[in-house]
Amino acid sequence: MIYSLKAGGKRIRPLLIFAVLDAFGRDPKIGLKPAAAIEMIHTYSLIHDDLPSMDNDDLRRGKPTNHKVFGEAAAILAGDALLTYAFELLAALDPEKASAETKLLLVKELAVSAGAEGMVGGQTADIEAEGKVLNLTELEYIHRNKTGKLLTCSVMMGALLADSDSETLELLRDFSRHIGLAFQIQDDILDIIGMQDKIGKPVGSDVGNQKNTYPALLTLDGAKEKLSEHIQLAKQSLAQTSLNIEMLLQLTDLIAVRDH
Repeated sequence: MIYSLKAGGKRIRPLLIFAVLDAFGRDPKIGLKPAAAIEMIHTYSLIHDDLPSMDNDDLRRGKPTNHKVFGEAAAILAGDALLTYAFELLAALDPEKASAETKLLLVKELAVSAGAEGMVGGQTADIEAEGKVLNLTELEYIHRNKTGKLLTCSVMMGALLADSDSETLELLRDFSRHIGLAFQIQDDILDIIGMQDKIGKPVGSDVGNQKNTYPALLTLDGAKEKLSEHIQLAKQSLAQTSLNIEMLLQLTDLIAVRDH
């Protein structure tokens, strides 16, 4: 568990929780346990994603994948343990930082985002789509779930901890949907033009695994245009709130220009 958690990574999901809390003028430290919880969910998904029965990858975050170091059985169990530990952390939140009702909302948000209606559902659709040619709607369905739902969850968890009103909550949800797709589009672009020593995994693996990607469907230039479109729509949603959005805007730009 510790090996994969400490292997590095962008930590964009925890950063989103902290940035949302900052936007509401709340102490980002109240989001530490939820931030750790969502990073555990993300890390468990990567451990399982790298297994021979799925993407069969040897490298993750610049290090040998979990099953290459500890064996398949231990890797599966490490992922299982991280998944369940995430919910233990949410349940253990200090009552002064989150009421019982808020904790329940956090647990539900994470469970839905990580499960069959979210990340796992998207991963399943992605596997089933290998070797097939999808249209843009079908591809977006996969990525809204496989990648986007956990990013949305991060934003929503920050807003729930800050006791957001319903109107702001929906604007932030809309913002998160656009950055979720933007994040995946940039991932697809980096799989073509990125550098292995920076992205921490083999370049070109999507092509080798016959994955449907935005560059494959729209061309590389078309994917870059779609990335720019979602970034602008994300910023428009933020601009409609009354929050201090400076840090969220910086993260949005980071998603668009990151090289790993």
